[in-house]
Amino acid sequence: MNILVINAGSSSLKYQLIEMINEQVIAKGNCERIGIDGRISHTAFDGRKYEENCDFPTHTEAFEKVVYALIHSPASVISGMDKINAVGHRIVQGAEVFNKTTRITDDIIRKIDELKELAPVHNHAHALALWACKKVIPENVPQAAVFDTAFHQTIPDYAFIYGMPYECYEKYNVRKYGFHGTSHRFVSMSLARKMGRSVKDLKLVSCHLGNGSSITAVCNGKSVDTSMGFTPLDGILMGTRSGSVDPSAVTYIQKKLGLTPAETDDYLNKKSGLLGIGGFSDNREITVAAEKGDGRALLATAMLRYGIKKYIGAYTAAMGGLDAVIFTGGIGENAADIRRDVCLDMEFFGIDFDVDKNSRVRGSFERITKDGSRAEVWVVPTNEELLIARDTKELFGL
Repeated sequence: MNILVINAGSSSLKYQLIEMINEQVIAKGNCERIGIDGRISHTAFDGRKYEENCDFPTHTEAFEKVVYALIHSPASVISGMDKINAVGHRIVQGAEVFNKTTRITDDIIRKIDELKELAPVHNHAHALALWACKKVIPENVPQAAVFDTAFHQTIPDYAFIYGMPYECYEKYNVRKYGFHGTSHRFVSMSLARKMGRSVKDLKLVSCHLGNGSSITAVCNGKSVDTSMGFTPLDGILMGTRSGSVDPSAVTYIQKKLGLTPAETDDYLNKKSGLLGIGGFSDNREITVAAEKGDGRALLATAMLRYGIKKYIGAYTAAMGGLDAVIFTGGIGENAADIRRDVCLDMEFFGIDFDVDKNSRVRGSFERITKDGSRAEVWVVPTNEELLIARDTKELFGL
């Protein structure tokens, strides 16, 4: 049984075809520059590749090329469309409308598109891709929408409501939504299985760290708070995003620089964070600069580490305890120095950190605390595409 997983953006369409008996990726690829010119890069499980410059006026042509790559290209992996049993789509914003994986219908696509004001970069693009997919994928192949925000719908109102007039929430849907929900859910369940315990019995802090980063308190299997808010801008320092900032500082800078609301949004989302402080958006480049003694790079790395540590402490207090901290995402899985600096001197939380073991772990599923540590720290590789495939399989009883 094969499930096609789709992650569509405004000008890109990433995909994986996953064989669900062994949960193995048998092909993956990316259609880029949709609406500009176009290019597909496709790789089969055995290493065969198919790459081509294409004409992608819309997502429809991109989906058609995905079908060609899977079935007819030199790197094909299936004999026909009948070998695709279902399609699962990653959707960024489900707001309060969607709190679980949902079967896609025309009405569901329209509702997803109606939420575009809450996620202008993502949701309209998702809707366009969903319409395009319906044109290309046979009607008898069921399709599912898996929402990044759904996992966070269990956050209590006192944690998701902002201290603004209540009408902002009632009339304009302004609240904390949280993101990276599929990742936080996947690593939490994976760790519980690894520990031989039920996720419903654990208090976890999940740190998804990458160019975009979020930290989530997972108590008894449910998200009870998360660092990203109304948008993915909130929380800790990120690659180009500022993280949490006093709103009055934003309006002050807006006036000083003469920025429009759209320019302010761009300033905070694309010119801030590690880039704005240290001059590089990539953590690896920041680290190299810091090791050479660059003052601003050192500051940026210190801010990032402090922010992560602070959220772990806050969420431990909010849950009334801590069983484990999870590091995942590109930075979380690979940056041993960040994990070390965050977790040292946290014995008061029961963390007995193993510096030597941590230094050897890169991208593998490993515990990086010493035997007997009351609270454990783990590196858990995330796999959002696999979770989307699992959700899709479960929804349709495949």
